[in-house]
Amino acid sequence: MTIDTVPALATAYPVTQDHVAAFRADGFVRLSGVASAEEAAAYRRPIASAVERLGTESRPLAERDSYGMAFLQVMNLWRHDPDVARFVLAPRFADVAARLLGVPRVRLYHDQALFKEPGGGRTPWHQDAMYWPLDGSRCLTMWMPLVDITPAHGGLAFARGSHVDGPLSDIGISDASEHHFDRLVPRRGLAVDEPVAMRAGDASFHSGWTVHKALGNTSSEMREVMTVIWFADGLPVLEPANGAQENDLTSWLPGLAPGDTAASPTNPVVGDVG
Repeated sequence: MTIDTVPALATAYPVTQDHVAAFRADGFVRLSGVASAEEAAAYRRPIASAVERLGTESRPLAERDSYGMAFLQVMNLWRHDPDVARFVLAPRFADVAARLLGVPRVRLYHDQALFKEPGGGRTPWHQDAMYWPLDGSRCLTMWMPLVDITPAHGGLAFARGSHVDGPLSDIGISDASEHHFDRLVPRRGLAVDEPVAMRAGDASFHSGWTVHKALGNTSSEMREVMTVIWFADGLPVLEPANGAQENDLTSWLPGLAPGDTAASPTNPVVGDVG
């Protein structure tokens, strides 16, 4: 399949005021059919192929730590494959992100494939924006399965409303972050929205500060998920608050320094479906 035949993903998705209200109140929203089954199937092959080609994890599950057991993670696939780039830069997806954030346009931060193997472990509780030298309240992630999944494949759970207070930890994804949020979530009275079955092309969108986790994959099939992260156009780069943010600044905002507008050549403006 080539860029001339994969779907353009240029038509708008009908984001409603209820969707926006749910996202802003809860810190996440699940949307049905953001890509059709046919569109998801068309992109599944190039994304899976890129994961296989670019992935570096070869250790057996038993030899990995909790982070390594959580998923096969490959980032910035769009820079290596034109078909994947068409998915990552799709106006439809970016338009949903902009509407949920309430901004005119968004920029790409980076993409990442998160394939969870059969027998793969849980993804511990965490906040994505702990890794980002940006205002996490103005960033979001789309999490889209490319195959039909049930909770047993490793679905996402969210702590409803956990995004409101911003950073709640400086602990990276680990057993320590799981322990921290296992105590914090009930202490703050936050309801946990448990994983649900999702069809290929359904998607969840969650804020940068939303506390979330994924179950282990107890099925016999690979959980094939593609994610894309965007931020509101015009954000400044923040002073890194930890080593992870220092690494992200170098990796995903190359050539920029704290105080600069977050707009490197690898962070194009995307969206505008009219």
